[in-house]
Amino acid sequence: MKLSRLIFIPILICTCCKCFSQQDDSTQNKITFPQKYYSKVDGKLTSISDKLTKKSLKYLAKFQKQEKKLQERLSKLNADATDLFASSNKEYTQLIRKIKSKTANTTGENGQYIPYLDTLSTSLSFLKQFQITGNKVTKSQESLNTLKDKLQQSEKVKEFITQRKQQVKDVLSKYTKLPAGLKKEYARLSKTAYYYSAQVNEYKEMLKDPSKAERKALSLLNKLPAFQKFLRKNSQLASLFRLPDGEATSQSLAGLQTRASVQGLIQQRISAGGPNAQQIIQQNIAQAKSELDKLKQKLLNSPLGDGGDMPDFKPNSQKTKSFLKRLEYGTNVQFAKSNNQFPSTTDLGLSLGYKLNNKSVIGVGMSYKMGMGTIQHIVISHQGIGLRSYADRKLKGSVFISGGYEMNHNAAFKNIEQLKNYNAWQKSGLIGLSKKYSVGKKIKGEMKLLYDFLANAHSPVTQPVLFRLGYSIK
Repeated sequence: MKLSRLIFIPILICTCCKCFSQQDDSTQNKITFPQKYYSKVDGKLTSISDKLTKKSLKYLAKFQKQEKKLQERLSKLNADATDLFASSNKEYTQLIRKIKSKTANTTGENGQYIPYLDTLSTSLSFLKQFQITGNKVTKSQESLNTLKDKLQQSEKVKEFITQRKQQVKDVLSKYTKLPAGLKKEYARLSKTAYYYSAQVNEYKEMLKDPSKAERKALSLLNKLPAFQKFLRKNSQLASLFRLPDGEATSQSLAGLQTRASVQGLIQQRISAGGPNAQQIIQQNIAQAKSELDKLKQKLLNSPLGDGGDMPDFKPNSQKTKSFLKRLEYGTNVQFAKSNNQFPSTTDLGLSLGYKLNNKSVIGVGMSYKMGMGTIQHIVISHQGIGLRSYADRKLKGSVFISGGYEMNHNAAFKNIEQLKNYNAWQKSGLIGLSKKYSVGKKIKGEMKLLYDFLANAHSPVTQPVLFRLGYSIK
């Protein structure tokens, strides 16, 4: 993917320069864009659209199921209080049908401004006016419209879930003492609402972070005067400021207040209040803060204990990430002292971990045992392999408690059949501490001090204390 985009950059320079150096010749006023560029853009937009559809349906079905369970428990408490759920099935059905629809019904821009979508939309429109591989541009624009539609749908789903949650909360708040089962069902409902919102935001973040090649390509397009003019005139951002023909004039900016004018207006109002105006304002702010604190405390002391819209649990930021983004790759090295039977060895290990949550990682790995001999007689030899499993749990700060179970084949082998002898494998049970520290943006260093509580069962007995140095990449 990266290679194709890097190839695209020099082609873009040549083709665009050629195009605009010959703008006067209408027969050559075209840009030949690599077809792979459009397929990559189309693939990215389609992938996120599909993920939004899948997650929206999943969370909506989950929320509906949890709501039905809450309804069943509530009906046992008070049969008259279940009117809230009477027409909910129809609303769920309508939402699900819209989400499954493959036809884009975009009637406007998404509420949140996403620079990537704005720039991409304007760029495609710019390229289309030169009839550049028209079908490819049209297909990419269709994918873009579909994504915008899915983003709008996700906002409607969020709004619907929030409303349903608030309606349920209003009904339950009428009871001074709720059964534990009802509180538990409502807590599950709140978690689902929170994680759906977090999941949508995760996909939006993906759109805010274009690749390096895409940013480079855009910078090259920005060097073209025709594109700059088109962007200033047709982008969503330009429309917000009503720039005529993309040019900023004093008339187009009329009515917009500057920071200096706002500060001057505030100072003028304070001065008009008399000598004690500043003190009165400070008192009013303190009083307002006190009222907000009381309201916050009231929400925290509610029977549901959810503190308003804030989650009453510690969110797991890994939950909304894809499987691949929750993986971390590691490598480490371990040295062992020589003894009567084996030469000194170095274990070179590779690991693959999966983040359960923000504090816990589980994983598997393998190691290669390389013999180094002794100081008197250095000899490189193959001493076997090892299979590993491990778990890390954050203890405090960057210190983790670590444990694992390992099996080591401490002998050279020539074929797989030799590894099938289970008795030839040496078992190790490990427990200890690890310290992780930052090396780069995505690279962390790691030091592990482990105790093998099965060391005495080895034949011959091995050293129980192990020290490992390594790195992990997230």
